[in-house]
Amino acid sequence: MALISKKIPAPDKVEIKTALISVFDKTGIVDLAHALSARGVRLFSTGGTFKAITAAGLAVTDVSAITGFPEIMDGRVKTLHPTVHGGLLAIRDDSEHQEAMKTHGIEGIDLAVINLYPFEEVRAAGGDYPTTVENIDIGGPAMIRASAKNHAYVTTLTDPADYAELLEQLSADEGKTAYAFRQRMAAKAYARTAAYDAMISNWFAEALSIDTPRHRVIGGALKEEMRYGENPHQKAAFYVTGEKRPGVSTAALLQGKQLSYNNINDTDAAYELVAEFLPEKAPACAIIKHANPCGVATGSSLVEAYRRALACDSVSAFGGIIALNRTLDAETAEEIVKLFTEVIIAPDVTEEAKAIVARKPNLRLLSAGGLPDPRAAGLTAKTVSGGLLVQSRDNGMVEDLELKVVTRRAPTAQELEDMKFAFKVGKHVKSNAVVYAKDGQTAGIGAGQMSRVDSARIAALKAEEAAKALGLAVPMTHGSAVASEAFLPFADGLLSMIAAGATAVIQPGGSMRDQEVIDAANEHGVAMVFTGMRHFRH
Repeated sequence: MALISKKIPAPDKVEIKTALISVFDKTGIVDLAHALSARGVRLFSTGGTFKAITAAGLAVTDVSAITGFPEIMDGRVKTLHPTVHGGLLAIRDDSEHQEAMKTHGIEGIDLAVINLYPFEEVRAAGGDYPTTVENIDIGGPAMIRASAKNHAYVTTLTDPADYAELLEQLSADEGKTAYAFRQRMAAKAYARTAAYDAMISNWFAEALSIDTPRHRVIGGALKEEMRYGENPHQKAAFYVTGEKRPGVSTAALLQGKQLSYNNINDTDAAYELVAEFLPEKAPACAIIKHANPCGVATGSSLVEAYRRALACDSVSAFGGIIALNRTLDAETAEEIVKLFTEVIIAPDVTEEAKAIVARKPNLRLLSAGGLPDPRAAGLTAKTVSGGLLVQSRDNGMVEDLELKVVTRRAPTAQELEDMKFAFKVGKHVKSNAVVYAKDGQTAGIGAGQMSRVDSARIAALKAEEAAKALGLAVPMTHGSAVASEAFLPFADGLLSMIAAGATAVIQPGGSMRDQEVIDAANEHGVAMVFTGMRHFRH
């Protein structure tokens, strides 16, 4: 296939004589139009933008006047016309293009200021199918892509945040823009339409229950550049997808330094975990370190939940992330600031608590405005070399499962509650995961080991260390329930759990050796239930 080639060098400076303005978000648009008009730039516009500029007393030409064709079909068709796209796409230094412009009465458009229908906002607000479809912009992306392709001659603006830089360029260079600026704006324009189309395609897949569309694109808007990534030699930035799920991407930073890459990752893990515990049932606290929980607990009050979570592993909690499922109050804040903590995130924060946390100016305090719904559907993604792994969010809840007692002894009511608690936490622990829990409090957590036996032993060791620190006669694993996020493939893991003092076990089941494990449980008088659902987390 022959390649299309036009080897005409791009001019460095291009004077802005004409501008096409068509925006849904009218932030700053009247001020921009005033500034352009004052420079003698001829303005063309459409629909609501035309009305806004006209109402400001500025001279502006309706696009219909240059196309010779009125807006039709409720404004669906207004800029999809050769006069508009010819003006955006014409190569000014190409004689054939110049002749075509002259023949067809096409005037070059030097500046395109365009933003799009609010598809993302309509989707996030839960718009019905017809309303959401109606807010898919067609003419806007077409003009953005056309003008950005022709950035050698045309300046494309898609973000009100760039208006000031445009005006600075025009002031500094006698009404001209530099090629480097036009290149940057073109790159930004294509990223914008790509993210917009990604949102639309993912919405269609969701609306039509297409789990594996032929192409999957995940787009995001830059929220902030970061000093570095996981390590100082890595570059990083934080992008948001527009999903209105309460958490680190939507939370307000009330105080403290900018969150780092690792802070964001860990804070997300902490808040998703604590949201498993409904605030109307009991206050809950989760303390996270390196994306794994080192302590989780409920309590009669928020401060008690925090103290109990901290008691599980106070050493690892140093420099950790604290997530709460209720409004941060003064009493809890007083306790938290006694320990070096990187981030606190809660649905809300009282004024008294804000004042207390303010004594630690580097401590980041986030108010999320709500809790994420652990049952809500959604997508998660991670990159691999040359690819993208996408899956539905793990929204399985132990309360929704039919638990099967597989041992001779059924669990007591308290053991059953502790089993469910441990299994909830285990869902958020890196595999292989083993979690001991007692009376609504983690007693020991073993995370991310290659052997499930090692995870069980590490969790028991953590419990022994916590017992020494608390002056307990025996570790909290004695009389605890224990959860494994995946099945126990051999009885050795179970025996390690029993040796730590566990009296009840919850696991998915499904191993070829399930009976061997059940027999070992029966031999030791341990109760065991199967969930039928695993929670691998890598």
